[in-house]
Amino acid sequence: MESQLSALLAKAQAEFPTLATRPDFEAAKARYVGPNGEFTALMKQMGSVPKEQRPAIGKLINEAKGKLQPLLDAALARLEQAELAAQLGPAVDPTLPSPDIGPGTFHPLTLVREEMCSILRKVGFVVADGPEVETEYYCFDALNTPADHPARDAQDTFYLPDTVRFGNVSKKTAEEKYLLRTHTSSVQIRTMLKGQPPIRIVSPGRVYRRDTSDATHSANFHQLECLYVDKNVTVRDLKALLDYIFASLLGKDTKTRFRPHYFGYTEPSFEVDLSAKHLPKVNKEWIEIGGCGMVDPTVFDAVGYDSTVWSGYAFGMGIERLAMLLYGIDDIRYFYQNDARFLKQFA
Repeated sequence: MESQLSALLAKAQAEFPTLATRPDFEAAKARYVGPNGEFTALMKQMGSVPKEQRPAIGKLINEAKGKLQPLLDAALARLEQAELAAQLGPAVDPTLPSPDIGPGTFHPLTLVREEMCSILRKVGFVVADGPEVETEYYCFDALNTPADHPARDAQDTFYLPDTVRFGNVSKKTAEEKYLLRTHTSSVQIRTMLKGQPPIRIVSPGRVYRRDTSDATHSANFHQLECLYVDKNVTVRDLKALLDYIFASLLGKDTKTRFRPHYFGYTEPSFEVDLSAKHLPKVNKEWIEIGGCGMVDPTVFDAVGYDSTVWSGYAFGMGIERLAMLLYGIDDIRYFYQNDARFLKQFA
């Protein structure tokens, strides 16, 4: 059997370096170590070896197996490297000029975000930012969201493991959890905690919710929210600002209307609909675009504002939804596919 093992190894050493394709490798591997392979057949002969010779023969088989496996591994690694090289194609000389001489451009979501911020800056709003990893206090508790509210369920919100620690985001209590923010309203809470009114901020940013991706939904998307706190702020001020924003962004023929709704953060609260039949692919007279309302006194109490002195409004909307309306895009997934053919349309 020793001579048979030596012959088998010599045969493998000569054959495996010459294998050129994955099918050739699999066929050769089956001939040696498959259920009916030559090496497997030798191992099966152990049952007929005299008992006193089994330790020596077993040692020879294990040594042969130890020499055969590296040959298999080396052949497979060589073929995988060749397959990768074939996929990558010829080597690229990085010193050559780029064949794409076209100008770069902003992403459509960036274009809409910057245009919205520009519109709001003209009426005194400043851009505010905050962390995407938040705690339950900033994302829910301070926004008057009850502990049993469906939005706080793990089926709707991405909670992070308790073992994770974020040095730049501190908890109010040891029991609350870290999470990926579900809205940029947390920025409004952080801003109000930093100082007294008047406040006029816009907070654009990425948010996360457990959702199944389709033409109109995504697990991560972008929001833009505004907060205005001052004395004698009314719903009329809110409606006037929204009329101004949408007329500036979508055209002077755009109209808005309010429908009563419920949000824990605001009271009274409204859904905002707009009419923009002059835009491409808008087939309805009215379409929902966001939510708004007057800031609930409970929220002011949570941040130390005197609700008998100060009043304010807040509203929010999805940047993807605005971009889809503005550019006539019918599938939200186009924004995240990094398809140059799609992106170059906005140059």
